[in-house]
Amino acid sequence: MTQISFSRHVPFTPDQMLELVARVEDYPDFVPNCADMQVTRSPALAENECDARMQVQYGPISGSYTSRVTVDRDTMTISARSLDGPFAHLDSKWTFIPEGTGAKIQFDIDVSFSNRFLGSVAEPLFARKQEEIIDAFVKRASEIYRNG
Repeated sequence: MTQISFSRHVPFTPDQMLELVARVEDYPDFVPNCADMQVTRSPALAENECDARMQVQYGPISGSYTSRVTVDRDTMTISARSLDGPFAHLDSKWTFIPEGTGAKIQFDIDVSFSNRFLGSVAEPLFARKQEEIIDAFVKRASEIYRNG
């Protein structure tokens, strides 16, 4: 199992960042390697939950997995837990904390792959990819909140 944590200060409010990350249906527009996202909201889920099926594309290799996404505006967090796909375990949590005139983004991931061989190859790459993903969210926030 690999645990990854990132934090970053951004010049946007915690509310702005929470709203941006919560719009999972927009991820194919800006998240690297996210080829498609199908979001399901159902009466069986709580109002602040959805299931999001992400198709990931790395060159000729593609795969998909579904996560249960929970947005908690009281604690300013967004949590996701994989329900299927190549992961034995994938939990992630975004936390948005007021800091100065902006926010501190804390992004924590706990991941392990079902297949040990795949895990030995993919986990180090997965960790590096997360930094690129955070950069994409910061860039998107700048496009929306500074220009929009």
